[in-house]
Amino acid sequence: MRLLVYEHVSGGGFAAEPLPPSVLSEGFGMLRTLIADFKAAGHTVTTTLDARIAKLNPPIEADCIIPVSSSKEAQANLQKISNETNATYVIAPETGGVLQSLVELVEQTNATSLNCSASAIEKASNKAGFHNFLKKNGLLTPETLMFRVLDNVAEIKQAIRGKLNFPLIFKPSDGVSCCGLSFVRNEDQVAGAIAKIKQASSSKLFLVQELVTGDPASVCVFSAGGKAVPVSLNRQEVNLCTPEACSGYSGGSVPFANPLRSEAFEAAKKIVESFPGLRGYVGFDFVLTEDEVVALEVNSRLTTSYVGLRKVVGFNPAQAIINAVSKCELPTNIESCGYAYFSKVKVPNPQVDALQKTYGMNDVVSPPFLVSETIAALALLASHGATLDEAKSRFSEAKKRVLESINRGK
Repeated sequence: MRLLVYEHVSGGGFAAEPLPPSVLSEGFGMLRTLIADFKAAGHTVTTTLDARIAKLNPPIEADCIIPVSSSKEAQANLQKISNETNATYVIAPETGGVLQSLVELVEQTNATSLNCSASAIEKASNKAGFHNFLKKNGLLTPETLMFRVLDNVAEIKQAIRGKLNFPLIFKPSDGVSCCGLSFVRNEDQVAGAIAKIKQASSSKLFLVQELVTGDPASVCVFSAGGKAVPVSLNRQEVNLCTPEACSGYSGGSVPFANPLRSEAFEAAKKIVESFPGLRGYVGFDFVLTEDEVVALEVNSRLTTSYVGLRKVVGFNPAQAIINAVSKCELPTNIESCGYAYFSKVKVPNPQVDALQKTYGMNDVVSPPFLVSETIAALALLASHGATLDEAKSRFSEAKKRVLESINRGK
Protein backbone atom coordinates (compact mmCIF):
# COMPACT_ATOMS: atom_id res chain seq x y z
CA MET A 1 0.00 0.00 0.00
CA ARG A 2 0.98 3.64 -0.44
CA LEU A 3 0.67 5.26 2.97
CA LEU A 4 0.93 8.75 4.46
CA VAL A 5 1.87 9.08 8.12
CA TYR A 6 1.46 12.58 9.56
CA GLU A 7 2.68 13.48 13.05
CA HIS A 8 1.50 16.93 14.09
CA VAL A 9 4.38 18.21 16.24
CA SER A 10 7.34 17.13 14.10
CA GLY A 11 5.37 17.18 10.83
CA GLY A 12 4.65 20.90 10.55
CA GLY A 13 1.77 21.61 12.90
CA PHE A 14 4.05 23.78 15.06
CA ALA A 15 5.99 25.28 12.16
CA ALA A 16 5.21 28.88 13.10
CA GLU A 17 6.01 28.51 16.80
CA PRO A 18 8.64 27.00 19.11
CA LEU A 19 8.72 23.21 19.16
CA PRO A 20 7.98 21.83 22.66
CA PRO A 21 10.79 19.36 23.46
CA SER A 22 8.72 16.94 25.56
CA VAL A 23 5.89 16.31 23.12
CA LEU A 24 8.35 16.49 20.20
CA SER A 25 10.31 13.55 21.62
CA GLU A 26 7.11 11.51 21.97
CA GLY A 27 5.69 12.57 18.62
CA PHE A 28 8.82 11.93 16.58
CA GLY A 29 9.35 8.65 18.43
CA MET A 30 5.89 7.45 17.45
CA LEU A 31 6.33 8.69 13.89
CA ARG A 32 9.69 6.99 13.44
CA THR A 33 8.67 3.63 14.88
CA LEU A 34 5.30 3.48 13.12
CA ILE A 35 6.95 4.24 9.78
CA ALA A 36 9.63 1.59 10.45
CA ASP A 37 6.91 -1.00 11.11
CA PHE A 38 4.90 -0.02 8.03
CA LYS A 39 8.10 -0.37 5.97
CA ALA A 40 8.84 -3.78 7.54
CA ALA A 41 5.37 -4.86 6.42
CA GLY A 42 6.24 -3.94 2.83
CA HIS A 43 4.41 -0.64 2.42
CA THR A 44 5.59 2.60 0.76
CA VAL A 45 5.47 5.53 3.18
CA THR A 46 5.39 9.31 2.76
CA THR A 47 5.60 11.77 5.63
CA THR A 48 6.03 15.50 6.23
CA LEU A 49 8.59 17.10 8.53
CA ASP A 50 8.92 20.55 10.00
CA ALA A 51 11.69 22.17 7.96
CA ARG A 52 13.70 22.79 11.14
CA ILE A 53 13.75 19.05 11.80
CA ALA A 54 14.13 18.01 8.17
CA LYS A 55 17.36 19.99 7.72
CA LEU A 56 18.95 17.86 10.46
CA ASN A 57 18.50 14.72 8.31
CA PRO A 58 16.78 12.79 11.12
CA PRO A 59 16.78 8.97 11.17
CA ILE A 60 13.49 8.01 9.54
CA GLU A 61 12.76 5.29 7.00
CA ALA A 62 10.07 7.01 4.94
CA ASP A 63 10.38 6.66 1.16
CA CYS A 64 9.47 10.31 0.71
CA ILE A 65 9.96 13.13 3.25
CA ILE A 66 8.36 16.49 2.46
CA PRO A 67 9.72 19.50 4.43
CA VAL A 68 7.08 22.08 5.41
CA SER A 69 7.47 25.61 6.76
CA SER A 70 3.97 26.46 7.97
CA SER A 71 1.00 24.75 9.56
CA LYS A 72 -1.14 25.72 6.53
CA GLU A 73 1.38 24.02 4.28
CA ALA A 74 1.30 20.93 6.51
CA GLN A 75 -2.49 20.69 6.25
CA ALA A 76 -2.41 21.30 2.50
CA ASN A 77 0.09 18.48 2.11
CA LEU A 78 -2.00 16.22 4.33
CA GLN A 79 -4.96 16.73 2.04
CA LYS A 80 -3.04 16.57 -1.25
CA ILE A 81 -1.00 13.48 -0.40
CA SER A 82 -3.99 11.67 1.09
CA ASN A 83 -5.74 12.03 -2.25
CA GLU A 84 -2.77 10.26 -3.86
CA THR A 85 -2.32 7.42 -1.35
CA ASN A 86 -4.25 4.33 -0.29
CA ALA A 87 -4.41 5.16 3.43
CA THR A 88 -3.38 7.82 5.95
CA TYR A 89 -2.57 7.68 9.65
CA VAL A 90 -2.58 10.84 11.78
CA ILE A 91 -0.73 11.18 15.09
CA ALA A 92 -1.83 14.35 16.88
CA PRO A 93 -3.07 15.61 20.25
CA GLU A 94 -6.78 15.83 20.95
CA THR A 95 -6.37 19.26 22.58
CA GLY A 96 -8.36 21.99 20.86
CA GLY A 97 -9.92 19.50 18.47
CA VAL A 98 -6.65 19.16 16.50
CA LEU A 99 -6.80 15.38 16.02
CA GLN A 100 -10.49 15.47 15.17
CA SER A 101 -10.10 18.21 12.55
CA LEU A 102 -7.14 16.52 10.87
CA VAL A 103 -8.93 13.17 10.68
CA GLU A 104 -12.02 14.93 9.28
CA LEU A 105 -9.79 16.36 6.56
CA VAL A 106 -8.47 12.88 5.71
CA GLU A 107 -11.98 11.43 5.68
CA GLN A 108 -12.86 13.89 2.91
CA THR A 109 -10.08 12.58 0.65
CA ASN A 110 -9.63 9.40 -1.40
CA ALA A 111 -7.50 7.76 1.29
CA THR A 112 -8.74 5.28 3.88
CA SER A 113 -8.35 6.82 7.33
CA LEU A 114 -6.58 4.36 9.62
CA ASN A 115 -7.56 6.42 12.66
CA CYS A 116 -10.63 6.16 14.84
CA SER A 117 -13.51 8.00 13.19
CA ALA A 118 -13.59 11.78 13.63
CA SER A 119 -16.97 11.56 15.40
CA ALA A 120 -15.59 9.01 17.88
CA ILE A 121 -12.52 11.18 18.49
CA GLU A 122 -14.77 14.17 19.20
CA LYS A 123 -16.81 12.25 21.78
CA ALA A 124 -13.90 10.40 23.37
CA SER A 125 -11.80 13.59 23.65
CA ASN A 126 -14.46 15.19 25.85
CA LYS A 127 -13.30 13.89 29.21
CA ALA A 128 -16.40 15.12 30.97
CA GLY A 129 -18.71 13.30 28.60
CA PHE A 130 -16.55 10.18 28.49
CA HIS A 131 -16.47 10.03 32.28
CA ASN A 132 -20.26 9.83 32.26
CA PHE A 133 -20.08 7.11 29.60
CA LEU A 134 -17.75 5.07 31.82
CA LYS A 135 -20.08 5.37 34.79
CA LYS A 136 -23.13 4.39 32.73
CA ASN A 137 -21.27 1.27 31.63
CA GLY A 138 -20.57 0.23 35.20
CA LEU A 139 -16.86 1.01 35.42
CA LEU A 140 -15.31 2.29 38.61
CA THR A 141 -14.16 5.91 38.19
CA PRO A 142 -12.76 8.62 40.49
CA GLU A 143 -15.27 10.84 42.29
CA THR A 144 -15.61 13.74 39.85
CA LEU A 145 -17.12 17.20 39.56
CA MET A 146 -17.22 19.29 36.38
CA PHE A 147 -16.96 23.07 36.15
CA ARG A 148 -16.69 25.83 33.57
CA VAL A 149 -13.40 27.72 33.43
CA LEU A 150 -15.33 30.99 33.80
CA ASP A 151 -17.06 29.89 37.01
CA ASN A 152 -16.32 31.95 40.10
CA VAL A 153 -13.39 30.50 42.07
CA ALA A 154 -15.13 31.00 45.41
CA GLU A 155 -18.18 29.16 44.09
CA ILE A 156 -16.01 26.33 42.81
CA LYS A 157 -14.43 25.96 46.25
CA GLN A 158 -17.86 25.96 47.84
CA ALA A 159 -19.11 23.29 45.44
CA ILE A 160 -16.14 21.06 46.24
CA ARG A 161 -16.61 21.28 50.01
CA GLY A 162 -18.42 18.29 51.38
CA LYS A 163 -18.40 16.46 48.04
CA LEU A 164 -14.73 15.78 47.33
CA ASN A 165 -11.77 15.27 49.65
CA PHE A 166 -8.34 16.74 49.06
CA PRO A 167 -5.90 16.03 47.50
CA LEU A 168 -7.58 16.52 44.13
CA ILE A 169 -6.66 16.40 40.46
CA PHE A 170 -7.65 19.40 38.28
CA LYS A 171 -7.46 18.82 34.51
CA PRO A 172 -8.89 20.27 31.28
CA SER A 173 -11.78 18.45 29.66
CA ASP A 174 -9.79 18.00 26.43
CA GLY A 175 -6.21 17.77 27.67
CA VAL A 176 -3.61 15.33 26.34
CA SER A 177 -1.05 13.56 28.53
CA CYS A 178 -0.60 15.74 31.65
CA CYS A 179 -1.09 19.09 29.90
CA GLY A 180 -2.77 21.55 32.27
CA LEU A 181 -3.07 18.95 35.03
CA SER A 182 -2.45 19.87 38.66
CA PHE A 183 -2.16 17.99 41.94
CA VAL A 184 -4.09 20.21 44.38
CA ARG A 185 -3.46 19.73 48.09
CA ASN A 186 -5.89 22.32 49.50
CA GLU A 187 -8.23 25.21 48.68
CA ASP A 188 -5.34 27.68 48.54
CA GLN A 189 -4.12 26.02 45.33
CA VAL A 190 -7.47 25.99 43.52
CA ALA A 191 -7.11 29.37 41.81
CA GLY A 192 -3.64 28.47 40.51
CA ALA A 193 -4.90 25.15 39.15
CA ILE A 194 -7.70 26.88 37.23
CA ALA A 195 -5.30 29.48 35.82
CA LYS A 196 -3.04 26.66 34.65
CA ILE A 197 -5.95 25.00 32.85
CA LYS A 198 -6.88 28.27 31.12
CA GLN A 199 -3.32 28.64 29.87
CA ALA A 200 -3.02 25.06 28.63
CA SER A 201 -6.40 24.55 26.99
CA SER A 202 -9.14 26.39 25.14
CA SER A 203 -11.77 24.04 26.57
CA LYS A 204 -14.64 25.69 28.42
CA LEU A 205 -14.89 22.82 30.90
CA PHE A 206 -12.55 21.16 33.37
CA LEU A 207 -12.72 18.21 35.74
CA VAL A 208 -11.95 17.99 39.44
CA GLN A 209 -11.33 14.44 40.64
CA GLU A 210 -10.35 12.83 43.90
CA LEU A 211 -6.85 11.39 43.74
CA VAL A 212 -6.85 7.61 43.41
CA THR A 213 -3.78 6.04 45.00
CA GLY A 214 -2.31 3.22 42.97
CA ASP A 215 -0.25 2.38 39.89
CA PRO A 216 -0.84 4.47 36.75
CA ALA A 217 -1.36 2.04 33.89
CA SER A 218 -2.64 1.82 30.35
CA VAL A 219 -3.96 -0.88 28.03
CA CYS A 220 -3.16 -1.04 24.31
CA VAL A 221 -6.20 -2.22 22.36
CA PHE A 222 -6.65 -3.14 18.70
CA SER A 223 -10.22 -2.68 17.50
CA ALA A 224 -12.10 -3.59 14.36
CA GLY A 225 -15.12 -1.60 15.52
CA GLY A 226 -17.55 -3.72 17.49
CA LYS A 227 -14.88 -6.22 18.51
CA ALA A 228 -11.58 -5.52 20.19
CA VAL A 229 -8.50 -7.31 21.53
CA PRO A 230 -6.45 -5.87 24.42
CA VAL A 231 -2.80 -6.81 23.83
CA SER A 232 -0.77 -5.30 26.67
CA LEU A 233 -1.01 -3.78 30.12
CA ASN A 234 1.60 -1.05 30.53
CA ARG A 235 2.99 0.75 33.55
CA GLN A 236 3.14 4.55 33.27
CA GLU A 237 5.63 6.88 34.92
CA VAL A 238 3.76 10.08 35.77
CA ASN A 239 4.91 13.01 37.86
CA LEU A 240 1.97 14.88 39.43
CA CYS A 241 2.83 18.46 40.37
CA THR A 242 1.08 21.32 42.14
CA PRO A 243 -0.16 24.27 40.01
CA GLU A 244 3.10 26.21 39.96
CA ALA A 245 4.97 23.33 38.27
CA CYS A 246 4.37 21.12 35.23
CA SER A 247 2.99 17.64 35.68
CA GLY A 248 4.43 15.22 33.18
CA TYR A 249 4.49 11.78 31.62
CA SER A 250 8.03 10.48 31.23
CA GLY A 251 7.59 6.93 29.93
CA GLY A 252 6.87 3.47 31.23
CA SER A 253 7.29 -0.26 30.72
CA VAL A 254 5.57 -2.96 28.67
CA PRO A 255 4.17 -5.33 29.79
CA PHE A 256 3.16 -4.53 33.39
CA ALA A 257 2.97 -7.64 35.56
CA ASN A 258 -0.01 -6.84 37.77
CA PRO A 259 -2.62 -9.19 39.30
CA LEU A 260 -5.41 -6.96 37.93
CA ARG A 261 -4.31 -7.43 34.30
CA SER A 262 -7.32 -9.53 33.28
CA GLU A 263 -9.75 -7.08 34.94
CA ALA A 264 -8.11 -4.13 33.15
CA PHE A 265 -8.27 -6.03 29.85
CA GLU A 266 -11.94 -6.81 30.38
CA ALA A 267 -12.79 -3.18 31.18
CA ALA A 268 -10.89 -1.83 28.16
CA LYS A 269 -12.44 -4.37 25.82
CA LYS A 270 -15.96 -3.61 27.09
CA ILE A 271 -15.65 0.13 26.59
CA VAL A 272 -13.91 0.05 23.21
CA GLU A 273 -16.45 -2.41 21.82
CA SER A 274 -19.39 -0.37 23.09
CA PHE A 275 -18.11 2.99 21.78
CA PRO A 276 -18.89 3.33 18.03
CA GLY A 277 -16.02 4.47 15.85
CA LEU A 278 -13.11 3.41 18.05
CA ARG A 279 -11.00 1.36 15.65
CA GLY A 280 -7.41 0.53 14.83
CA TYR A 281 -5.20 1.39 17.81
CA VAL A 282 -6.76 2.67 21.04
CA GLY A 283 -5.15 3.40 24.43
CA PHE A 284 -7.01 3.24 27.74
CA ASP A 285 -5.74 4.80 30.98
CA PHE A 286 -6.37 3.32 34.42
CA VAL A 287 -5.19 3.50 38.00
CA LEU A 288 -4.71 0.06 39.55
CA THR A 289 -5.21 0.05 43.30
CA GLU A 290 -4.47 -2.99 45.47
CA ASP A 291 -7.75 -4.62 44.48
CA GLU A 292 -9.60 -2.39 42.00
CA VAL A 293 -9.34 -1.15 38.41
CA VAL A 294 -10.25 2.55 38.24
CA ALA A 295 -10.94 3.82 34.71
CA LEU A 296 -9.73 7.31 33.76
CA GLU A 297 -9.93 8.01 30.03
CA VAL A 298 -9.45 6.72 26.50
CA ASN A 299 -6.91 7.86 23.91
CA SER A 300 -8.41 7.53 20.44
CA ARG A 301 -4.98 7.64 18.75
CA LEU A 302 -1.52 6.12 18.85
CA THR A 303 0.07 6.46 22.29
CA THR A 304 3.71 6.62 23.35
CA SER A 305 3.42 3.08 24.72
CA TYR A 306 3.64 1.98 21.07
CA VAL A 307 7.44 2.42 21.14
CA GLY A 308 7.61 -0.24 23.85
CA LEU A 309 4.76 -2.44 22.61
CA ARG A 310 6.42 -3.06 19.24
CA LYS A 311 9.47 -4.55 20.98
CA VAL A 312 7.55 -7.25 22.87
CA VAL A 313 4.64 -8.43 20.68
CA GLY A 314 4.88 -11.31 18.23
CA PHE A 315 3.22 -9.43 15.36
CA ASN A 316 3.73 -6.21 13.43
CA PRO A 317 1.49 -3.68 15.26
CA ALA A 318 1.45 -1.24 12.33
CA GLN A 319 0.12 -3.92 10.01
CA ALA A 320 -2.35 -4.88 12.73
CA ILE A 321 -3.80 -1.35 12.54
CA ILE A 322 -4.34 -1.77 8.79
CA ASN A 323 -5.84 -5.22 9.26
CA ALA A 324 -8.22 -4.01 11.96
CA VAL A 325 -9.50 -1.02 9.97
CA SER A 326 -9.49 -2.44 6.45
CA LYS A 327 -10.15 -6.16 6.98
CA CYS A 328 -11.82 -6.33 10.42
CA GLU A 329 -9.03 -8.73 11.43
CA LEU A 330 -7.51 -8.62 14.91
CA PRO A 331 -4.26 -10.07 16.33
CA THR A 332 -4.61 -13.61 17.63
CA ASN A 333 -1.21 -14.18 19.23
CA ILE A 334 -0.96 -11.56 21.96
CA GLU A 335 1.71 -13.27 24.08
CA SER A 336 4.61 -10.94 24.78
CA CYS A 337 8.31 -11.71 24.61
CA GLY A 338 10.42 -10.00 27.24
CA TYR A 339 10.03 -6.47 28.53
CA ALA A 340 10.50 -2.96 27.14
CA TYR A 341 11.40 0.09 29.20
CA PHE A 342 11.18 3.56 27.68
CA SER A 343 11.63 7.08 29.01
CA LYS A 344 12.62 10.61 28.10
CA VAL A 345 16.17 11.72 28.85
CA LYS A 346 17.14 15.35 29.33
CA VAL A 347 20.47 16.25 27.73
CA PRO A 348 22.52 19.43 27.30
CA ASN A 349 21.67 21.22 24.06
CA PRO A 350 23.67 19.30 21.45
CA GLN A 351 25.83 20.45 18.58
CA VAL A 352 24.58 19.14 15.21
CA ASP A 353 27.49 16.71 14.80
CA ALA A 354 26.94 15.27 18.28
CA LEU A 355 23.20 15.04 17.69
CA GLN A 356 23.68 13.13 14.45
CA LYS A 357 25.96 10.61 16.17
CA THR A 358 22.97 9.55 18.27
CA TYR A 359 20.98 8.68 15.13
CA GLY A 360 22.60 5.26 14.77
CA MET A 361 22.63 4.37 18.46
CA ASN A 362 20.63 1.36 19.53
CA ASP A 363 17.62 2.20 21.69
CA VAL A 364 17.46 5.89 20.65
CA VAL A 365 13.89 6.28 19.40
CA SER A 366 13.84 10.07 19.21
CA PRO A 367 17.14 12.00 19.12
CA PRO A 368 17.52 15.07 21.35
CA PHE A 369 16.71 17.73 18.76
CA LEU A 370 17.84 21.24 19.68
CA VAL A 371 14.71 23.38 19.53
CA SER A 372 15.65 26.23 21.87
CA GLU A 373 18.82 27.77 23.26
CA THR A 374 17.11 28.17 26.64
CA ILE A 375 15.28 24.83 26.98
CA ALA A 376 17.10 21.52 27.43
CA ALA A 377 16.74 18.95 24.67
CA LEU A 378 14.96 15.64 25.30
CA ALA A 379 15.64 12.24 23.79
CA LEU A 380 13.28 9.26 23.96
CA LEU A 381 14.96 5.91 24.55
CA ALA A 382 13.41 2.43 24.52
CA SER A 383 15.24 -0.75 25.54
CA HIS A 384 14.32 -4.44 25.53
CA GLY A 385 15.35 -7.29 27.79
CA ALA A 386 14.32 -10.78 28.84
CA THR A 387 13.38 -9.29 32.22
CA LEU A 388 12.32 -5.81 33.26
CA ASP A 389 15.56 -5.38 35.21
CA GLU A 390 17.54 -6.29 32.10
CA ALA A 391 15.55 -3.80 30.01
CA LYS A 392 16.19 -1.07 32.58
CA SER A 393 19.90 -1.94 32.68
CA ARG A 394 20.15 -1.65 28.91
CA PHE A 395 18.25 1.64 29.08
CA SER A 396 20.81 2.98 31.58
CA GLU A 397 23.64 1.94 29.26
CA ALA A 398 21.96 3.64 26.29
CA LYS A 399 21.37 6.80 28.32
CA LYS A 400 25.03 6.88 29.29
CA ARG A 401 26.12 6.53 25.64
CA VAL A 402 23.86 9.38 24.55
CA LEU A 403 25.04 11.73 27.30
CA GLU A 404 28.70 10.91 26.65
CA SER A 405 28.25 11.58 22.93
CA ILE A 406 26.53 14.91 23.52
CA ASN A 407 29.05 16.04 26.13
CA ARG A 408 32.03 15.08 23.93
CA GLY A 409 30.57 17.24 21.19
CA LYS A 410 30.60 20.35 23.34
